[in-house]
Amino acid sequence: MFCSTIIPTVGRATLSKAVSSVLAQACYQEDLEVIVVNDSGSRLPPSEWQHVPKVQVIDTYRHERSVARNTGAALATGRYLHFLDDDDWLLPDAMSHLRRLSERSDASWLYGASRLVDRKGQTLITLPSVAEDDVFLKSMCGEWIPLQASIVRADAFFAVGGFNTLINGPEDIDLLRRLALTERVARTEEIVACISWGREGSTTDWARHSQQSRWAKELILQQAETFQRLRLLAQGPQWHGGLVRIYLASAMWNLQHKRLFSALARAALALRALLNAGAATLFSREFYRSIFATYQGEAFLAGFREAADGA
Repeated sequence: MFCSTIIPTVGRATLSKAVSSVLAQACYQEDLEVIVVNDSGSRLPPSEWQHVPKVQVIDTYRHERSVARNTGAALATGRYLHFLDDDDWLLPDAMSHLRRLSERSDASWLYGASRLVDRKGQTLITLPSVAEDDVFLKSMCGEWIPLQASIVRADAFFAVGGFNTLINGPEDIDLLRRLALTERVARTEEIVACISWGREGSTTDWARHSQQSRWAKELILQQAETFQRLRLLAQGPQWHGGLVRIYLASAMWNLQHKRLFSALARAALALRALLNAGAATLFSREFYRSIFATYQGEAFLAGFREAADGA
């Protein structure tokens, strides 16, 4: 089977639209399956899609998205895994675009462009798919590649341990970072998914989001191969500056939390990244802007530019 779509749900009314968007894919009958993981703690309202072949509903009990997704993934039979939230949906030819991409690339993470929509389904901005060559560095700087617009090779997903069940919110970017550290990613420029955007109606724990994101990033920075991988990807003043910022921010966070050894280790790597940047880069304004300014995701910048041009 090509792909298994796993949809964790808390029983929102939008679930039927999410499931239907997968069932409407041209290759559904022979090559797709849908696994709905009901984490609401109660029965789902009856719906016609619950009786469709290759759709199964399983129950977890309020253990949050990471557990629900891992549970669905463990039962999946697809070569690729697709994780869709219950308030998002696929565009009609999404899986066809991603399947064609899989035929020309053996990358472990395949992704397309997406639309961010409000709770009424109106488009806010379109996020293009970012260039794949340096996704690990970009994601460590703060770039976001939507999970809903991606499919992940099942063997690679399990090799990195799936979703970290201690994270609720940034678990998607954490998965991308852990996988992109050692695996290749590839993109299609086609728009494949619509993603509900905004804190209203969101199930994300925003109060803990920043703390959990930092903690997850620290786990990656602890790995011996991370610095070398980031250093090789850093090309040009912007990304040399971004690399320095990654380790300076980590050094400061560890110092604030009285983890002195880790703080010193990160500071030493920040200095090493600074020295590796080269003399020409050290005189670049872009280099210092990347160190001291918050990273602006290239997909969001492109989306806002497009929206402004069309206004």
